[in-house]
Amino acid sequence: MTTIIAFVSQKGGVGKSTLSRALAREASIGGLRTKIADLDTQQGTCVDWQRTRLNAGIQPEVAAEAFATAAQALRIAGQYDLLIIDGPARTSTGTVEIARVADLIVQPTGASVDDLRPAVREFHALVQAGIAKDKLIFALNHIGTPVEEAEARAYIAEAGYTALDGCLLERPAYRKAQNVGLSVTETSFRNLNSKADALIQALIDRVGGNDGRSLETETQDDTRRASAS
Repeated sequence: MTTIIAFVSQKGGVGKSTLSRALAREASIGGLRTKIADLDTQQGTCVDWQRTRLNAGIQPEVAAEAFATAAQALRIAGQYDLLIIDGPARTSTGTVEIARVADLIVQPTGASVDDLRPAVREFHALVQAGIAKDKLIFALNHIGTPVEEAEARAYIAEAGYTALDGCLLERPAYRKAQNVGLSVTETSFRNLNSKADALIQALIDRVGGNDGRSLETETQDDTRRASAS
């Protein structure tokens, strides 16, 4: 069965594509059939990144494809173990459609109130549309200091939601890595890779597999099989 993880937001630049790429890379290296469905046809951020990665010969290969609508993306879901939906930088009726079928809806956000306030409103709107709150999770990105992270977590908690453990720091190395087709788990700096790995692992831990196992367990099993072959 396919696991569907969707990254949504009202705003651009909050980290949807960044996290989509990192999750896809980790799942692909674990042997899972993984596809990023890029729903922002105007920007095509993940598709462009995938092309850069292919041209550079970076392994593992990460599959990404542009889709005009959520319905188009969902039609191919059964071909993959993991479908990652990189939603457009705006809300639409498609956002609710995605949320209804996704196993987890992740909303990246920065620490400023300008980022947090509309992000909370977006989740409120999904809850009002009938989406279960336990499917909604925040991911903190562009974090400058531990104090800033703590304040953002407190804001999210007061609004009635939770954030994944870990965060992505505001570091140029993350941008530089993605510019050349790498993910934020593949920078030249071990500590930054570890920080990104921890956030992606927290996301994986959050997802329950359709067969009762976690996505983490599936990835670990595939890695062990690949090592033994």
